[in-house]
Amino acid sequence: MITNVSLVSVWVKDQDASLAFYTDVLGFEVGDDVRLAEDFRWLTVVHPSQPELHLHLTTPGPPLSDELQQAIHRSLDGGGMPGVGLNVDDCRATYEQLKAKGVTFLQEPAERPYGVEALLRDNSGNWMVMVERRPYDPDAMTVEDLEGAGLPDQN
Repeated sequence: MITNVSLVSVWVKDQDASLAFYTDVLGFEVGDDVRLAEDFRWLTVVHPSQPELHLHLTTPGPPLSDELQQAIHRSLDGGGMPGVGLNVDDCRATYEQLKAKGVTFLQEPAERPYGVEALLRDNSGNWMVMVERRPYDPDAMTVEDLEGAGLPDQN
């Protein structure tokens, strides 16, 4: 029986730089950092409040085909890769804190039917969403509730 999700992989360009970003900037902690072969490093980070969920910071490499590795690199370079969603207790305050640390934001905090949301990029170009959630009824939402809630320009 499946009991939970324990690992999510995030493609990164450079494991050392990403480790620094996720720990020093976002506040994660090192989970595992093991060199399994000369060309393969198993690197995970965990959030202190959710240590059972590891983010696997991995670079494209074998056994992926060269074509797939190149496609992932192009997607990272173009800023088109999805990352992870982060719950925050105060989206506006967290936005200000991360912006002061040099984090690139695609969208400033904005009101949504489900809470306050901001979009950022990690140091590899992955999209990440920060949400300060609040109770809402998705069945009661209307098209008008969503107007102006479109995604920002990807550039």
